[in-house]
Amino acid sequence: MTNNRSGRGKSRRNAATATPVQENQHKKTMKATREREPEQSRVRAGNGLLQAEIKHKNGNVNENMNDSDRKKRKNGRDTRRSSNGGRSQDASNRNRSSVERSDLPVQKNDEAVIDIIGMNHDGEGVGRVEGFTLFVPGALPGEKVRVKVLKTKKQYGYAKLLDIAQASPDRIAAPCAIYDQCGGCQIQHMSYEAQLSWKRQHVVDVLERIGKLSVATEPSEHTAQVLAASADTDGEADTVTTSDSAMNADGNADSMSRVHGVVVHPTLGMSEPWRYRNKAQVPIGVTEGGLVGGFYARGSHRIVDMNTCLIQDERNDEVVARVKEIGRMLGISAYNEETGRGLLRHVVVKTAFRTGEMMLVLVTNGRDILHADAWIGSIREHIPHVASICQNVNTKRTNVIFGDETRILWGRDVIYDYIGNVQFAISARSFYQVNPVQTEVLYSKTVEYAGLTGKETVIDAYCGIGTISLFLAQHADQVYGVEIVKEAIDDARSNALLNEMGNVKFEVGASEDVIPAWKEQGITADVIVVDPPRKGCDPRLLDTILEMQPERVVYVSCNPSTLARDLRILEDGGYKTVEVQPVDMFPHTVHVECVAMLVKDFMAHALQKTD
Repeated sequence: MTNNRSGRGKSRRNAATATPVQENQHKKTMKATREREPEQSRVRAGNGLLQAEIKHKNGNVNENMNDSDRKKRKNGRDTRRSSNGGRSQDASNRNRSSVERSDLPVQKNDEAVIDIIGMNHDGEGVGRVEGFTLFVPGALPGEKVRVKVLKTKKQYGYAKLLDIAQASPDRIAAPCAIYDQCGGCQIQHMSYEAQLSWKRQHVVDVLERIGKLSVATEPSEHTAQVLAASADTDGEADTVTTSDSAMNADGNADSMSRVHGVVVHPTLGMSEPWRYRNKAQVPIGVTEGGLVGGFYARGSHRIVDMNTCLIQDERNDEVVARVKEIGRMLGISAYNEETGRGLLRHVVVKTAFRTGEMMLVLVTNGRDILHADAWIGSIREHIPHVASICQNVNTKRTNVIFGDETRILWGRDVIYDYIGNVQFAISARSFYQVNPVQTEVLYSKTVEYAGLTGKETVIDAYCGIGTISLFLAQHADQVYGVEIVKEAIDDARSNALLNEMGNVKFEVGASEDVIPAWKEQGITADVIVVDPPRKGCDPRLLDTILEMQPERVVYVSCNPSTLARDLRILEDGGYKTVEVQPVDMFPHTVHVECVAMLVKDFMAHALQKTD
């Protein structure tokens, strides 16, 4: 059984076939790429916000400069070009970099008062000084703030929030006592209504900027007519988008495309956006006061001790507190990342919201646990809902939580929970959505967008442990699930048996390999559902979808940026993005999940029906 999200085993498979030199080079390249991606993403997001503001004001950065400023910058560039002389290229580059930074409107430790024009995907406020972008953690759109510059780069910099001269009406006091220290939440200081609005706008921004999609500003009567006409088209889309060519009949393509574009619905939030997490993964450390456990401080691996987390289920807090208390009493040592010594690395708690069952996993740096019986006995005595106590052994020098070996110390190897009316067995390492309330919302929307009548064949291309597959199987004729991680497929098959669903078949492998093989066997899909990891769909899978040509594609995404990228590819391949529904799976964080519905050649067919 596994804790891997769907599709994440592929990198291990590819690495297994590489030579040691190739593998090491690949790891270095991938590490460098991962390190660059957040910075590049920040720049793109900041530039997008600035371009939008600049466009709104009918100007640009250069227009903010007077003639004297332009001459100074030009003269500075000319001087640097002509001063290379006999110096080495490296020395020239160092000098050029230094001079360019000195030309910036702000330097490190400078203070400035700026207007915050937006917020990037990390929840940082975005402002500017004379066209130079500054990212300010804690600042909200619409605020005027005083900041201190902490770091500058060529195109952007970072600043610390000092004072708020004009606060946003969306600003609230964060209720968490350790919010300023803990990195678990990013936007508790923003009202929940504003969070939902920002998350929708974030989705809209990336669809337009990355996906080059036109987003509808309002529903139209024409769309309603098409929807009514499409009721006779064998379960086609509930809402529709129109291509620019189809909307150009009246000579006003831009205004029509804004009406008939992709419908991005308001974010579906929670009525009670606290205490929603069913799983706690708490790193353990040590201070002078003994064993501590909590979350990592923002941007570090320094552990902030805590007794309660407002987004965790209270029962999780109770178990973690009990484990720490017993550990201190018994003298249990905490793992030290720097030395690789110490026993207890993480405490993982899983709570089944519907059944109330709980699982405790002690992640240890070795198999031997001192006073294990005392630990187990105390937990069973004080927390009777615990149905499973496990040990996971991880002796590697890594920040990955789980190791390869899991042992049962007491009780069952799984706990049971429900999403809707589908039951799932949850093991120590199996992936299971952490917000069960919103998971049901997400999966129900997925089923809705699939438009199932009971006659369709559906392929779930990143099926994991079968959560979405089993939801779909209740409404489809046949569902095929594919997943590259074998342990996840084992869980999926067990869950199908648990629910006595015989119209689901699961297979191990890469979707882009398995689905073509299914096609050769005569298996074709009316609907393909994808729920990839944050990196999005494998390019070969997108090619496979375009080759198979299902009537609908339903894309479940945990990363709006890669969603937008992949939607663009599918659009270029002949599909139309009809609707996108953001779902707030993680209130008070910057993360947002989406469900997108795409249809094949639907608009042309629907328009013919309305003629």
